[in-house]
Amino acid sequence: MSFQKSLRALVSAAVLTGAALTASTPSVADEISVTQWGTSMYGAPYAVAMAEGLFKKAGVDITSIIGSGGGGTTVRNLLASETPYGDVAIAAALAAQRQGLDVIIVNTGTRSTAEASLVTMPDSPIKSLKDLEGKKVAITSPKGVSEMLLLMALKAEGVDASKVERVASGGYVNGLTMLEQGAVAAAALIEPLSIMRAAKYRTVANYGKILPPMTTSVGITTRAFAQKNPDKLKAIIAGRAAGVEALYADPAKAAEIVGKAFKLEPAIAKVAVDNMLGPRMWSTGGFDLTEMDRTVDGLRLIGEVTGPVDWTKLVDSSYLPASIQGKK
Repeated sequence: MSFQKSLRALVSAAVLTGAALTASTPSVADEISVTQWGTSMYGAPYAVAMAEGLFKKAGVDITSIIGSGGGGTTVRNLLASETPYGDVAIAAALAAQRQGLDVIIVNTGTRSTAEASLVTMPDSPIKSLKDLEGKKVAITSPKGVSEMLLLMALKAEGVDASKVERVASGGYVNGLTMLEQGAVAAAALIEPLSIMRAAKYRTVANYGKILPPMTTSVGITTRAFAQKNPDKLKAIIAGRAAGVEALYADPAKAAEIVGKAFKLEPAIAKVAVDNMLGPRMWSTGGFDLTEMDRTVDGLRLIGEVTGPVDWTKLVDSSYLPASIQGKK
């Protein structure tokens, strides 16, 4: 399902829940939304910030995360929350704006595709993306991130995308099943699942090694909430930023925290965190419009964006800590 379709009904939902979103009475504790919580590495800084008390130090008590499978689901979750802040795919943020929701992007989340890859069976003749011409590849869903990254990588490697048939599997595990059964020649995969199953498949392409840095997730909220609760919003962003800094400062400790939060074996969690250090996957929050535009270029390949994107109407950097404004 496309991001646009998944958000089509949200305008009316936002109107019905608007009063709750702008409530000024603080709660004892808060929960926020994070896309792919527990199944991808997007949420690692939040896990570290909660475990280390960094949100509390910043002035907000974030005690739990509302997880989702991504896209419009994360946006729906945050709209229904008393604290409508969420870390979402940039495509979901743009789709929400197109549907008339008055949301703003207040920080960058992640800026690398290093956790995403394309795999095949160990004995497969597929050695490169070029070898996929005339073959079928499993993606999770049409117009989803897995299709976008595949098309971007094919373009970067000079492969004719029209010669590569994309097959929607409905999920990463489903795609791997199709691969094992011989229904496709390759399948999209994401960490930490790719680490858990490393012995079963061979990597054809690691997208982080092919594609330059690009903004893959962002922090969003409603304009009404930001205007009515600026201090709380600043505290959330500052707490997350502190989580990022703590993660880079002590990756081993961060891996222990992430392993417990995501229910991963310690060895798996360590590899998952270590793999994201080199590409600097997690941003402290600052904006890089060049990296954001690269993602938009990818969204154009799958038809999720057609016209120009005016970041001045969507991005608000005023809630970032002064110390990280201008940083990636």
